[in-house]
Amino acid sequence: MLRLDLIDPLISGNKWYKLLHHLATAFDAGAEGLISLGGPHSNHLHALAAAGKRFGFPTVGLLRGEAKETPTVEDLRAFGMQLHWLGYGGYRARHEDGFWDGWRERYPGLHPVPEGGGGLTGALGCTVLVEHVRGRLGDVGWADYDFWWLAAGTGTTLAGLVLAESGARPVFGAMAVPADHGVATNIRAIFDEAGAVDRGYNLLEACRGGFGRLDDELARFLLDSEQASGLPLEPLYTAKALMALRYHVGAGYLATGTRVIFVHTGGMQGRRSLSASVGHPPGYTQP
Repeated sequence: MLRLDLIDPLISGNKWYKLLHHLATAFDAGAEGLISLGGPHSNHLHALAAAGKRFGFPTVGLLRGEAKETPTVEDLRAFGMQLHWLGYGGYRARHEDGFWDGWRERYPGLHPVPEGGGGLTGALGCTVLVEHVRGRLGDVGWADYDFWWLAAGTGTTLAGLVLAESGARPVFGAMAVPADHGVATNIRAIFDEAGAVDRGYNLLEACRGGFGRLDDELARFLLDSEQASGLPLEPLYTAKALMALRYHVGAGYLATGTRVIFVHTGGMQGRRSLSASVGHPPGYTQP
């Protein structure tokens, strides 16, 4: 397991890697800061705002829905991020031509970053993970590995791994969101922009009926896994991906001796934001 949740308490997990090239691009362009989008529990905005506070640059967040208070939103304000609530219709317009024009006029010194730190720029920041893992295989006594397994929200991290592997090893993405959220489309767009062949990955359905839903079986798996291993999980991404892997092992899809690199993508701050509306089962408690 690649424990990206351990790299930093605030700029967590794969979010930091997806931000790397966006930050470099902004710096090269002489931008004063960054502006991006996300929901009221967004791990991406949380990492971006924390980076702005730590490294001293302004950040602006464009949020989905109507104004609401969540632990994440409280942190964004504490980190100094300027917030704008777009409603739901306004947020859906983020994919339309000209969406950024008005925001560039309002914040001419800020560099826009796609939702989730996505796009080819975000994917390129994740390519370094392949080299990192290959350099550490000896620590676990492995000479090689067979494939990658991770949660897919936008597909950006998966695309970065596929680009770095160049077909050498497949990458499996357990989709934490429904298929109509455009994960496959995002990945193809990244490959098209990179001029790369669309190969070396598989997308698996793992959303369990919706992005923000925590059903009894998933909650029990999360609790049992944490108690058995001491490994902290969050239910929106990593627990779904690990549960999907467990199913595929149990169903016999993976041969004995298969060596899998599972990516813990971090985002533990989002666990605080689970509310009664998610539908907590008996025995589930928030840390």
